[in-house]
Amino acid sequence: MSEAAASGHALQLAVVVPTYNERANVRPFLEGLKRALSGIAYEVIFVDDDSPDSTADEIRAIGILDPGVRVIQRIQRRGLASACIEGMMATSAPVIAVMDADLQHDERILPVMLGKLLSDNLDLVVATRKAEGGSMGGFGRSRLFLSNLGSRLSQSIIGCHISDPMSGFFLVRREYIHEVVRSASGVGFKILLDLVASAKRPIAVGEVPYTFRERLHGTSKLDLLVGIEYLELLLDKKIGRLVPVRFILFSMVGAAGVLASTIVLYTSVKFFHTGFFSGQIIATLVSMTGNFLLNNSMTYRDRRLKGRQLVSGLITFYLACSVGAVINVRIAELALSLGSPWLIAGAIGLGVGAVWNYGMTSFFTWRLEQRQR
Repeated sequence: MSEAAASGHALQLAVVVPTYNERANVRPFLEGLKRALSGIAYEVIFVDDDSPDSTADEIRAIGILDPGVRVIQRIQRRGLASACIEGMMATSAPVIAVMDADLQHDERILPVMLGKLLSDNLDLVVATRKAEGGSMGGFGRSRLFLSNLGSRLSQSIIGCHISDPMSGFFLVRREYIHEVVRSASGVGFKILLDLVASAKRPIAVGEVPYTFRERLHGTSKLDLLVGIEYLELLLDKKIGRLVPVRFILFSMVGAAGVLASTIVLYTSVKFFHTGFFSGQIIATLVSMTGNFLLNNSMTYRDRRLKGRQLVSGLITFYLACSVGAVINVRIAELALSLGSPWLIAGAIGLGVGAVWNYGMTSFFTWRLEQRQR
């Protein structure tokens, strides 16, 4: 049983653990916490994104005997950062730890981190792999490169020195969470970076080194989408107050679509000898379909359409972007007639068309799923 449940003492610490397909790790993880936090009143809040391996059911079975173990099971929602935020807001503990259940984070340093937070009156204590005494464990060269690159990029949005800003293992005061939670993006996997970059004042940060363990079960969450979400977080903290990051991603996909359309048109006319008009129709359909699929998987991944909704969404996307193309041309012609250089007129048309496409598809295409739910 957790110390909070066993002792009846005032709750000192909440451990928030985002999970997805972590059933095999839950019991060993809790056993490790019990050994490490002996004498400390704590609770454990798992936030599970509806794992298909019944992770949430496993946690509930444990929670029947130990009320200090709870689970928040999120349905049709994903994301480590947002899961951590929900878990942190669900506890009354004065100090909150965030860590993974994959057994790579060393729970034995939690008492050291807690002692440092309280004795030095800090807002945040980070478990670091990159300070003296810490280690990245068995990271390969590619993982080390990506981790170091991410750390360097993150320095542009945080106002303090943290040797391992990509760490997913840290302690934070609840008062600080309440200060920054409404400014947090809740995007992607780097919740520490999000919380630090959301600060409105200088924050007091400490570090405790540890060695990153080898993974025993499950697979790494690092993939292309995680990288995109990380860049989205950086952009949101840099310019999110001026331009919605989702619009930037939508525009980047659109730019890729223009390039794809040009390649398809050239290939159709040059090698398949189609007429220009036929080639343009083929290129436009290929480009729009590709844009829809990319936006569905990246820009609107939190509203991702599936099954029949994918078909209806594609139709509304075609319609909205077809009208956007007409608006693009008409606005460009108007700007040209008012004396704008042709390049500027074209850019104005593209800009207005992009705003139209973004607004209409956000409302009609990727709102369909929400309305049907």
